Amino acid sequence: MAPIAQFDLWIPNDTAEAREVQERIIGLMEQNAWPMRECFGVRLALEEAMVNAIKHGNRMEADKKVFIACELTADEITVVIEDQGEGFKPENVPDPTEDENLENPGGRGIMLIRSFMTGVAYNDRGNRLTMSKKLGVENE
Repeated sequence: MAPIAQFDLWIPNDTAEAREVQERIIGLMEQNAWPMRECFGVRLALEEAMVNAIKHGNRMEADKKVFIACELTADEITVVIEDQGEGFKPENVPDPTEDENLENPGGRGIMLIRSFMTGVAYNDRGNRLTMSKKLGVENE
């Protein structure tokens, strides 16, 4: 399906800048009649992914940037978020639902992203996340 809207850009390593892009993406979804429930889930996933890129990937270093690409079709949104950090192995992040990890703060963001998006993939380096949401489809 042909894109209704698409863009890509680099932003400073700043959560306020990330929020502006998040609002731009959600605005595109709302303008194209995506249901509020779908927009809510994508908003939460975007916030988690962008904060992870800024705080964990780029380690809050002001000289680093975050790349964001977005493509919206009538029935799917795909967002790519890439930081300039060293990357990580998502499979090495402990499952936050297991008893021994319940009190650890880490890993919940990835779990949240997976719960709201229908597709979640990391590059081999672990510094680029591609996530998608198909309209009306249950999540992973």
